[in-house]
Amino acid sequence: MPSGAPSPPDATALPALGERVLIWVAAPLLGAGAGWLLRYVAGWAASLPWTPFEGPLRLVGSIPPTSFTIGAVVLGAVAGLVLAVLADEYTVKVVVDDRQVAVAHRGSRREVPRGSIAAVFLDAKQLVLLGHDTEELVRLGGDLPRPGPLAAAFQAHGYPWREGDPHREEFRRWADGLPDLTDAAHAYLRARARALEKGDGEDAEQLRLELARLGVAVREENKRQFWRLTGRPPSG
Repeated sequence: MPSGAPSPPDATALPALGERVLIWVAAPLLGAGAGWLLRYVAGWAASLPWTPFEGPLRLVGSIPPTSFTIGAVVLGAVAGLVLAVLADEYTVKVVVDDRQVAVAHRGSRREVPRGSIAAVFLDAKQLVLLGHDTEELVRLGGDLPRPGPLAAAFQAHGYPWREGDPHREEFRRWADGLPDLTDAAHAYLRARARALEKGDGEDAEQLRLELARLGVAVREENKRQFWRLTGRPPSG
């Protein structure tokens, strides 16, 4: 679950605790199993008439079987644990209750009061929460929970779940110098275009938040930016 204060007992957490525990248990076990099988695979490969890894395979064969198996199992389990840590870090955790929505991803956490949310939907591989002035309170991508359970969690707590973005047709492709945007918005969009080109997701997200303060919602497709104005007045 997202870090912070404990969730209310009626909260719905996604991914479910059982799914997360399964990953933490299964990944090291699978890694250990792969390590245990490594000697047998190496022996089979060494028996082939021709193999491109003859030297390393001979080295593997020279290690005492017990020592090799123990070492391979331990290394496999550690590798599986590392993969579980990485998978958990990139997983988007969502906790929904009757008071608020909390989302956490890669060390960051956001809490949005229920009264602030006018619509919730999935836009491609991103979770979006809209405010009453059509501003985007949250737009978060990553390894999201499965769409079915995600929609069911919001609907179970009475949130306005939508099948797609109700304002999608309002987005226009950004071109530098458009008269409908301020100089400040264009400056942020130029910087964000460079961040997207470099694959700097953290910088792109910070710039998206700056644009939101100017009353501009932005999304991207294949590094191309699309924007729309929201009903939220620019903040000073």
